[in-house]
Order: sequence, then structure tokens, then C-alpha cells
Amino acid sequence: MENGEIPENANEHCPGPQSESAGKSDACQGCPNQEVCATAPKGPDPAYEALLEKIAAVVDVTNLVAIAERMATVKHKILVLSGKGGVGKSTFSAQLSFALAAKDFQVGLLDIDICGPSIPKMLGLEGQDIHQSNLGWSPVYVESNLGVMSIGFMLPNPDEAVIWRGPRKNGLIKQFLKDVYWGELDFLVVDAPPGTSDEHISIVQFLQATGIDGAIIVTTPQQVSLIDVRKEVSFCKKVGVPVLGVVENMSGLCQPLKDFRFLRMTENGEHTDLTEKVIEYMKEKAPEMLDLIAASEIFDSSGGGAAKMCTEMGVPFLGKVPLDPQLCKAAEEGKSCFSEQKCSISAPALKSIVEKLMAKYWCKEMSVEQ
Repeated sequence: MENGEIPENANEHCPGPQSESAGKSDACQGCPNQEVCATAPKGPDPAYEALLEKIAAVVDVTNLVAIAERMATVKHKILVLSGKGGVGKSTFSAQLSFALAAKDFQVGLLDIDICGPSIPKMLGLEGQDIHQSNLGWSPVYVESNLGVMSIGFMLPNPDEAVIWRGPRKNGLIKQFLKDVYWGELDFLVVDAPPGTSDEHISIVQFLQATGIDGAIIVTTPQQVSLIDVRKEVSFCKKVGVPVLGVVENMSGLCQPLKDFRFLRMTENGEHTDLTEKVIEYMKEKAPEMLDLIAASEIFDSSGGGAAKMCTEMGVPFLGKVPLDPQLCKAAEEGKSCFSEQKCSISAPALKSIVEKLMAKYWCKEMSVEQ
């Protein structure tokens, strides 16, 4: 019965000598091996298991040392998290990176959303490849001071699904951290997938010894999102990652009145576009209206939104970013919302949040910049 093999003289439905029910199940009754199976030790050899654990520990220490050496040239590490997908977390990560780079900081953006890497698209880097040198993997650069790393650069087909279990995801994150050569960085922004899964545990475990400044959590105003954000805050507290603050994204639709379409609906659901007539009418009768900003609540925020949740959970509230079609367009085109003055509604809100972060947590960098 070596290696857990079923004996030749065993009963027909033998559960196997390594089974917890070996020698005890109904199928074992009358079997000549019943007593031996019932008393034999179950599972792998404890000594062998202990050896494997020692080997794994040595490997982990080696990896952590390699990661610490890479991260020694990175001043600040920021995690961007969300409890739920679709709240604009990656958009915020991209625009935060653009904003920091615009202040002449050296910035790296690491995308660890293994199954849904959207960062290459949002920084206009689709189709780019990773290059290797004797120093390691080279990030793909948007500007000389803004580098990006993502599994999106490694996929032969952008439509290809990444169907990986946890250990393989963790292995890639580990490789990103110890093999990517960022050089001297002021900020490393880590765009994580939504939730609190393997990727989050891995990134915290690998980076914690090197120092994580904290996490920025992105949400939308409605309760269905805030419920999950509470779990995200709880996760940060349990693993010892400071919450730098919460951003309420998509906080109402805002855009100039002249950018709206005006429709007349019929009883059968069809509509007639009256935009041109309405705009001409406003130009003639009330031209001052063309300079107005129209706002509408998209999500129910009657529960107090993110600001109330932050008060209840004792974490900072960083501010609100309205749902701005121009910001959505900038993300689709892989551009900064701070350039060309097109995102006149969302850019000031995002800039205010970045300035608040800089003033509260990185005053030294602010003084150097000034």
C-alpha cells in the first residue's frame, strides 16, 4: 500500500488508504486490510511537508529581498482600490499619474488588474511591447517621467481572456515588483482590481516591508457601491495599510448646457432631435444660458454618499469628481484631462484632490516643486 495505492485485494468501492474514511466506511467492512487502513497515518509525510515549507520560506525571503532592492529607489507607493468594478478606479489612477507627472515628478503606474488591464488603453499605449535589458523589464513610457507596466503589454491578442488562478496571478505581480526596472521614482501608483482578492493580499505582502504610503479608495455615491467600499476600508485596516482618502467619482452628471441634446419623445418611444432649434432659440432669446452648466444626479446620494461614510468609518474624504463626458473621452483617447482645457468640469475637481493629497501627505515634495 505504498504511496496511497489501493491494494489488489481491496473491496470494490475502496475509498483508498489515504482517505479519512479509510477502514471506517461501509465499503471497508470485511476487507482484509480494514484494520491496517484504519490505523495508518493519513496524508503526506510530515517531514517532507516541513521540508517543502522551509524551501518555500527561503524562496519567499529571496523574492522579498529582490523586491526590497527594486523598491529602494521608489519614494512613495500608492494603492488605488475600489470595492466594486466600474466606478472609475482605473480612470482615476491614470489621471492621478498624469497629474503627478505634470508636476515634474518621476512617476510609475503599475497595473495589477491581471484579468482586466485597462491602463494601456487609458494612457494611449495599446499595442506597445515590453523590452528587456540587463537591468530588467523596461516600463513603457508615455513621457520621459511617466512609465507604465501592465499585463496588457504581454498579451498577443487584446481580446484574449486571462484565465488564471490565484497563484499564477501572484507570481506575475511578484515578477513585476522584482524584475521591472523603474529607476528613481517619486511615486509608484498601483492600480489594483476591484475587491479584496489574491492580488490585493499579494501586493500588500510584497510591498509592506518596503513601506506603503497608503490607499486611495474610489467609489460612486450610491449605497450599493458604498457597501463594498466599507469592506475595502476594513481590509486596509486589517492589513495595516493607511487609507489616504476616499474619492466619490461620478458624483452627478455635469456638462455645459450647450453640449446637451434636446429630444422630443413620442408615445411609442421614438424621439425627434430638436437640439439645433433649441440652441438657436437660446442664442436669440437667452444667450446667457449657453454659458450655464447643467447638473443632474445619476445615482441616489440621499444616504449621504461617500462623505457620510468617511465620517462614520473615520477615514479622510478627498472630494467629489462629477461625471464629465469630456473626462470619459480623454480616458478613451488615452490623454490627460489636464491638457487642452477640454475637461473644464472634471479637471478642477481632480486637481483639487491631488493638491489635497500633496498638502496632507507629501508637503516635502510640494516644497521642492515650489
